[in-house]
Amino acid sequence: MEKLVGRQREVSKLKAYANSDKSEFVAIYGRRRVGKTYLVRECFAGQFAFQVTGLNNGSMRDQLAEFHAALQLYSPKEMAIRPFDSWLEAFRQLTRVLESQASMGKKVVFLDELPWMDTPKSRFLMGLEHFWNSWASARRDILLIVCGSAASWMIKNLLNNKGGLHNRVTGRIKLEPFSLAETEEFLRYKQSALDRYQIIQLYMTLGGIPFYLDQVEPGKSAVQNINNLCFEKNAPLRSEYDNVYASLFKLSERHKAVVEALATKRKGLVRSEISLLSGISNGGGLTRILKELEESSFIRTYRSFGKKQQDTLYQLVDLYSLFYLNFIRNTSPDDENFWINAMESAKYRAWSGYAFEMVCLHHVKQIKKALGISGVQTSIYSWHSKDAQVDLVIDRKDQVVNLCEMKFSLYPFSITREYADKLRNKIAAFKMATKTRKSIFITMVTTFGLMQTPYAYMAQNEIEMNALFEQV
Repeated sequence: MEKLVGRQREVSKLKAYANSDKSEFVAIYGRRRVGKTYLVRECFAGQFAFQVTGLNNGSMRDQLAEFHAALQLYSPKEMAIRPFDSWLEAFRQLTRVLESQASMGKKVVFLDELPWMDTPKSRFLMGLEHFWNSWASARRDILLIVCGSAASWMIKNLLNNKGGLHNRVTGRIKLEPFSLAETEEFLRYKQSALDRYQIIQLYMTLGGIPFYLDQVEPGKSAVQNINNLCFEKNAPLRSEYDNVYASLFKLSERHKAVVEALATKRKGLVRSEISLLSGISNGGGLTRILKELEESSFIRTYRSFGKKQQDTLYQLVDLYSLFYLNFIRNTSPDDENFWINAMESAKYRAWSGYAFEMVCLHHVKQIKKALGISGVQTSIYSWHSKDAQVDLVIDRKDQVVNLCEMKFSLYPFSITREYADKLRNKIAAFKMATKTRKSIFITMVTTFGLMQTPYAYMAQNEIEMNALFEQV
């Protein structure tokens, strides 16, 4: 068995469910390629009483045939598994197989890519409901684990089910991309010697997606790996953008239209702007798309400091999607050294600054830890005016507001006289616009710290990139 890197919190939860004194129904969801299947298989390697995976775009007949074949693998040789043409009968046969198995602990049943099994008019959910409600939940020895990349299906049909599965799920795990700490641990396990600056470069393009990081080659720089993975003629991530959205959403072109609209504005868009740019009417359909994208961790919602709920902004935060739309989509596969040659361009500098800000937004807990305020109640905002903007505002209950400036550079960042004036103006504009009476702390989050210039005092807090790699 390979080492299971990271995921300590999730592994602890799964082990607790396995050791409880009652049957458990656990739903695991998260975006494609985030490692849901790998987590379960490594955590329970060799312990499955039954395991089956749904078929992408398979018909009801295909799904039942695959379920039947899996039952034959897990049933005693003397037990005949009759063919079936309904999910009710499929789950009855599963019950027979499980009852025939001797076990000292929980019998682990793993249904992977569950949403794919729920084909139109198949009554799949009715069969699953009956299996759990009439048999499994009455026992103490069943651990039913279901996985799905289609987060919207998982939430609607399992977590927020209004019918027979209402409140039946006993545990839920939303599997997020790796943090920087987990990414570093994973790359070290893969024998990569990249330093933290280069790991951040990879993270800015690939995010913390294990499937993408698994393709990083030891002995090559971050720039070389990005070039090979994204820009060569047959680069594995050149076509990943379309594949990711198509596998998650039935009408993926509409979801991509929203994502591509959001990519046009760094701070994000309000609903009316999304509707205008995407061509999708501002109604229930757009609400569903936005909810599904947020549930799958492609976008986030937030408010600007001092604004009301109706001013909610939607922002694209999936790092691979941002990188694809900025660079991969419009490059020719014939330019196999594109990324190596792009490193000195103005477009690269603009993108890298923004991408580093996104990395910081994914690691707010680490920033709070570095500030020594992990236990302080906070609210996270951004703030924009006509003349200034702050992409990360930490509003604290101890009467302080941190205005975070995030700077990606190969060298220590220098606060010059001009930049110090800019910071003073930003503080003044923020105070005037928000009418806050709290103390304002400028917080610099940089890769290699600050140069000791006469204006370095402007930063009340200084956080280097190493702090972003902390486990929290």
